Amino acid sequence: MLATIVEGHDVEPRVRVAAERAAPWLERTDVARTAVKMRVIAAFLAEGISESDLAGSTGYGYDDPARDRYESLLARYFRAEKVLARLSIVSGTHAIVAALDALTSAGETLLCANGAPYDTLAFAIAGAPYSLVQRGIVYAEVARTGDGSADLGALGDAVRSRRPAAVFVQRSRGYAVRRSLRIDDIAAIVETVRRAGSAAPIVVDNCYGELVEEREPLEAGADLAIGSLIKNIGGGIAPTGGYIAGRAQLVERVATRIYAPGIGAGLGPTLGFGRAFVQGFFYAPLIVGEVLRGLNFAAALFAELGFVVDPQPGELRTDIVQAIRLSTSERLVAFARGLQRVLPINARFRPEAGRVPGYVDPVIMSSGSFVSGATIELSCDAPLREPYEVYLQGGITAEHTALGAITAATEVIRAQ
Repeated sequence: MLATIVEGHDVEPRVRVAAERAAPWLERTDVARTAVKMRVIAAFLAEGISESDLAGSTGYGYDDPARDRYESLLARYFRAEKVLARLSIVSGTHAIVAALDALTSAGETLLCANGAPYDTLAFAIAGAPYSLVQRGIVYAEVARTGDGSADLGALGDAVRSRRPAAVFVQRSRGYAVRRSLRIDDIAAIVETVRRAGSAAPIVVDNCYGELVEEREPLEAGADLAIGSLIKNIGGGIAPTGGYIAGRAQLVERVATRIYAPGIGAGLGPTLGFGRAFVQGFFYAPLIVGEVLRGLNFAAALFAELGFVVDPQPGELRTDIVQAIRLSTSERLVAFARGLQRVLPINARFRPEAGRVPGYVDPVIMSSGSFVSGATIELSCDAPLREPYEVYLQGGITAEHTALGAITAATEVIRAQ
């Protein structure tokens, strides 16, 4: 895979060692990947979508066939009673905040089960004007353990003492030194909350995690799973959007919050994008598999160069994010600039760190995707703060991710 892109790079010897180290995971037939592909195909066959279903609507979107079939298709995949998947939900953060706002009232407690949520969501909950806390929601979180995982003992105590109206679980690491949660970890959190005597809705931020494992959060007992349509399940084709999947009553409650009482999920045009949503989901398992192959190589390369990486090469993954600890801001900037050089759009741009709405620290990003912000496509983000980790994500083809890792590594070595 790497023969045509290795020669001449400053890190060539290490690249070859990393490729040999990653080869078993790059070349093997992954049972989980096959299972996910077959699960998506089974959902399509059960749904029975026809060509006429993809036409969609404009205006209010009454009886939009593309929307209805797409949401039904996703419900089959996620094992959900109902799914709300809309163009008008513009991001995962938008969908999550709407859900948390719908499920909690002034004076009630929102409990985060595994530490602080990622930056933009934490800001929306407690830091921004008109945040949930400013409108009277009581916010609490359970600190993570030393290895970054959920502290189940402390969680049980917090549930019993605070009696939360909703419990939030973040599956992916966000911009933090923490373990991304596997589905088994989410199941343990659900069991802990229920054993503590709470029937509160358990809401999982599923961004970056869809189609990675054989099961999804609803199958682990969560009540809602929420994410973006331009990450995993968009397959690099969906143009925008977000989704909320889970118990029908709760999904309708969120729809009422997003739209209006009495309207709920009844409106919402697809504006001709129904085909892109449906086709993107069909391709999504293949794309996610390519992402995981590419990130395994990136992990092997930077581990070979002496950097701390998480997950380790070959380790079972639960999301499409690779954390690489570079330890200095200079290396972060070098990594981002090296990656930017090989992106299909804006490759000649030079990333600079700057302020981004919703983030406390300056952030440097590499992005050159066909769908703006679609992190199923190759990109990276890094807040300029200790321990100076960069978060590499996505990659439509494993070869492209490998090339990006090599050029980023070359710039990092030059910056030392």
